[in-house]
Amino acid sequence: MNKNLFTYKKSGVDIRAADKFVNFISKISSEKKGKKKFDNIGGFGSISNIPQNIKDPKIVACTDGVGTKIEIANMINKYDTIGIDLVAMSVNDLIVQGAKPLFFLDYISINKIDLPKLKSIIKGIIKGCKISDCDLVGGETAEMPGTYTKGKFDIAGFAVGIVDKKKILHKKRIKKNDLILAIPSSGLHSNGYSLVRHLIEKKKINISKNNFLKKELIRPTKIYVNEILKLINKDLIRGCANITGGGLADNIKRIIPNNLCAEIDLSKIKTLEIFRWLKKNGIKDNEMLKTFNCGVGFCIVINPKSLNDVIKYFPKEFKPYVIGEIINKKIKVKLNDKISWFQ
Repeated sequence: MNKNLFTYKKSGVDIRAADKFVNFISKISSEKKGKKKFDNIGGFGSISNIPQNIKDPKIVACTDGVGTKIEIANMINKYDTIGIDLVAMSVNDLIVQGAKPLFFLDYISINKIDLPKLKSIIKGIIKGCKISDCDLVGGETAEMPGTYTKGKFDIAGFAVGIVDKKKILHKKRIKKNDLILAIPSSGLHSNGYSLVRHLIEKKKINISKNNFLKKELIRPTKIYVNEILKLINKDLIRGCANITGGGLADNIKRIIPNNLCAEIDLSKIKTLEIFRWLKKNGIKDNEMLKTFNCGVGFCIVINPKSLNDVIKYFPKEFKPYVIGEIINKKIKVKLNDKISWFQ
């Protein structure tokens, strides 16, 4: 019998290729970083410092993926932005609690190591970490032939942050007559892609030949970390919500105290072209509202007196604007009117 008949490589797993990828991550994650705290990449675990200037530190942890947006990346053969999405989906949840992201880990599972593809994904993850001012401290790459078909893969992210106990954004901070501000999204972010892909399939649209969709469907998720943390440090926020799966109503109601209600005027929402396109191509209002962010990527609840101070912390493209207020009702969220889709 041939002694080389049974090898890990012949079963579909190439350890040498995986080692090359780890070396690449170690090199690129340490570039332009200044004094490196710990050499974590390639070890069995990651070590990080806890900031010393926090009196009563609390750890906050989040995990998420990018859903079937990875299928769009496969369709147009573009992988350098979904890593940004991966970081955004977790760190945008962290800041809802008032936490500053400390570090991030990734998990990539793929049918076969594809170095160019994986390098592009990691470059996006590192860029997302840089925007979020957190460290990529480790992760895992799993080569899984038989589980994933040719070219298929999935990614997941894990973020850990820290917040001083007195700065945690509890529901009890929110008061009657507080304003609800919408912060614009950059586009679809990373939710609702199964519905988008279903529409594209039924309409027989070739994304590769549609420049508008090719650009919009891969556009990375806006990371709100820098702006929100500045507001938290200035004590200008009473509550906030990351608008992801479930849309505006389902995410806002998660932060509203039981004795209060969020009253939102949908006609004030400034929609983006991609949502107008989806509406035009047959997705009904109710389905839009419960599936997509519809142009509102993040919401903050503030004292009305703080409005002018809050707005100045945002660039023009992501200036917050008022869409509602907190009222004294028993229902959780009251939506008035319909979105002006062609605003």
